[in-house]
Amino acid sequence: MKTSIPIFIIMATILNNACSQVTPGSDIIETGSGKLTITCLGHSSLLFEFQGKYIYVDPWSTQADFSQLPKADLILITHHHHDHLDTNAIALISKPGTAIISTRTVCDLIHQGKVMKNGDLDNWNGIGIESVPAYNTTAGRDQYHPKGRDNGYILTIGNKKILVAGDTEDTPELKALKNIDIAFLPMNQPYTMTPAQVETVVTAIKPGILYSYHTGETEVNELKALLAGKTGIEFRIRSLK
Repeated sequence: MKTSIPIFIIMATILNNACSQVTPGSDIIETGSGKLTITCLGHSSLLFEFQGKYIYVDPWSTQADFSQLPKADLILITHHHHDHLDTNAIALISKPGTAIISTRTVCDLIHQGKVMKNGDLDNWNGIGIESVPAYNTTAGRDQYHPKGRDNGYILTIGNKKILVAGDTEDTPELKALKNIDIAFLPMNQPYTMTPAQVETVVTAIKPGILYSYHTGETEVNELKALLAGKTGIEFRIRSLK
């Protein structure tokens, strides 16, 4: 006997399948030790998947439905501002055994996690983690991110070094970094960098792939114009306001 499926069931199935996907689109990077999947969730929220492990950076509920995303094996928090530290998002992606790495301020607020200070080195499941300073340098801006408090992170995954700079300006420490393959650099004045400051960092560290993130209302095309003519750097523009 031929039966028909009610349209509302079909639509519900389509919507459920759509919501269960990691969105928006993801980038695949070959690391020499397997594929790394990078998903830009929005603003400064990132998701890395490598060898079946899921690593989140600054999950923020306004950027994705975290109840529909994979549970976290590791969560990295750069600092305690509301668009970086979201306890609801953390709860939604946490499972028994989820590791959290962050700053002293964050760990004191949420009463969990491992503290990494600027310059600390760690290793998590074969992935190298280095905490790098993230702070403002322009007069009058240090109220936002004072030196010594907040983190950026460098992840060494296979043969790739991925910099997630956190909320920072073009600090001497940032411009001194070497062998960065992929860089996430913030561009949201007055809190982080202007396009010109991002360009100075890019010129100094020469990442193979650049993402500008945490961009707010800053015009991304300004940075695109500044980078015109620079060879060896792929600027990947994503929706990361």
